[in-house]
Amino acid sequence: MPSTGLSFYTPVMQRRIALALFGLWLCLPALGQQAPHRRGAQALALKPPMGWNSWDSFATSIDEAQVRAEALFMARHLRGYGWRYVVIDEGWYASGPQEGEAGRERLHLDALGRYVPDPDRFPSAVGGAGLRPLAAYVHSLGLRFGIHILRGIPRQAVANNLPIANSPYRAAQAADPNDTCPWNDFNYGIKAASAAGRAYYRSLARLYARWGVDFVKADCIASHPYKGGEIRILSQALRNAGRPMVLSLSPGPAPLAEAHELSANAEMWRISNDVWDLWRTGAGFPQGVANQFARAAAWERYAGPGHWPDADMLPLGPLRPRPGWGRPRASRLSAEEARTMFTAWCMFRSPLMMGGNLLLADPSTLALLTNAEVIAVDQDSTGNRNVPVPDAAVTIWTARPARGGGHYIAAFNLSDQPQHVAYAWSALGLPARRYRVRDLWQHRWAGASGRFDTTLAPHASVIDLVR
Repeated sequence: MPSTGLSFYTPVMQRRIALALFGLWLCLPALGQQAPHRRGAQALALKPPMGWNSWDSFATSIDEAQVRAEALFMARHLRGYGWRYVVIDEGWYASGPQEGEAGRERLHLDALGRYVPDPDRFPSAVGGAGLRPLAAYVHSLGLRFGIHILRGIPRQAVANNLPIANSPYRAAQAADPNDTCPWNDFNYGIKAASAAGRAYYRSLARLYARWGVDFVKADCIASHPYKGGEIRILSQALRNAGRPMVLSLSPGPAPLAEAHELSANAEMWRISNDVWDLWRTGAGFPQGVANQFARAAAWERYAGPGHWPDADMLPLGPLRPRPGWGRPRASRLSAEEARTMFTAWCMFRSPLMMGGNLLLADPSTLALLTNAEVIAVDQDSTGNRNVPVPDAAVTIWTARPARGGGHYIAAFNLSDQPQHVAYAWSALGLPARRYRVRDLWQHRWAGASGRFDTTLAPHASVIDLVR
C-alpha cells in the first residue's frame, strides 16, 4: 500500500492532522477572495512609477516608429535615472483618429471583440501579432511597455454580438448600453456584476499579458463617472492574467472617499483632471501646477508602496507634433515653474510620467529629468507631508530620506510676488539645532544654519536636504 506520509504518527494524530488539512482546504476559497485587497503582495510599483506617455506630444497620432524612437532615447539617456515605462495613450486601435475628428475613425477589433492595433500605424501588428513585437522591442531596451484603454466594451463588438474569449458569453450580455464615457463613445460600459462582464475583462487581461504589456492606463473610470465595480473586476482580471501589470486609473479627481478601494485595486490613480502647461486655472479643465498643491496635501496619507496618488503627467519641454490639448508648442511653463512642478511632484511622491517629446527635449528639460538627487526624493523618501505655515503665499513640504538620515524640506512660492521665507526648524517639525543645508538642484552644501531661510521668486521653489 503506498505511503500517505502520515505513517509515522499514531491513528489519533493522523485524524487530527487530516481534520486540520481539511479545515485549511475549506478556507482556501475565502483566502482567495481576500487576494484582491492585497495587491502589494505582487510587489508592483513599490516606488512611484516613472516613464513617458505619448498623449502630451502625440495625442492619438502616435505610430510605431515614433514609439520606438522615444523608447530608444529613454533607454540611452534616462533609464539610469529610473525612467522605465513607455506608454502609448489613447487611440492605438483607430485609423485616422485626430483631435476634433470624432466619428471619422475606423476602429480595429479582433473576432472576440477586443481592440487591436491600427496596422497602418503599427505595421508589426499585421498577422495577428498585436502589440507583442513592439513590447518585445521596448523590453529589449531594458524598459517596460504600457497602453491606454477606455473602460468597457466596444459598441462595434456589441452591435455584432461577438463572442467573449474562453466563455459561453457574448458581447451584448456584458454591455450596459445606457452607459458611455462622456467624452468618448467608442465603448459601452460593462455590467460589473455580470459573469459576462467579468469574462470580457479577463479576456482583455489575458490578451495584454500575451502581448507583454506591463502597464495599463484605464480611462473614464476614476472620475466623472467613478466606476468602482469596473475598477474591481478589471483589477482582478489583471492580477490573474499571469503577468504583473500596473493599473493606472484616470481621469481625476478621483473621489477621496474611495481612497481605500482605490488603494486596494490600483497602483496609481489621478487626483485631478488633466494638468497642462499652465500655472493656475479656475476651470475644471485643464488644471495647472499651482492647482495641485491642495489636492496633494489631501491625498498625502494614502501614498505608499503599491498605491500612489497621481498628480498627472509632466507637460515639460516640446509638446509637439500634435499635443492632446492646444497647438504644437514649447511648454508654456517658465523655467522656474517647470522646476517647481518637478520638485512638487517629487515631494508628493507622485508617479512621474513625462509628456514632452523626448527627442526634441532641450538641455534645461533634460536637466530636470536627470537630477538624481531630486528624483531620489520621489523614489526613496518617507513621511512626506505638507506643513501648515501662516504665510498663505507659501507652501512647505517635508520628508525624510529612506537612507542616510536628515530631512528634506521644499518651499514653494505660489504667489505672483517674491517671498522671503524664514522659519525656525522646530516650526517645520524638525528638532531645534543647527543643520547643514544642501541645495538639491545646485548640488551644493551651505554652512550650518539655525533656521530655514530663503527668498523665492514668483512661482519658484527650493528643495534642500538638511543634516
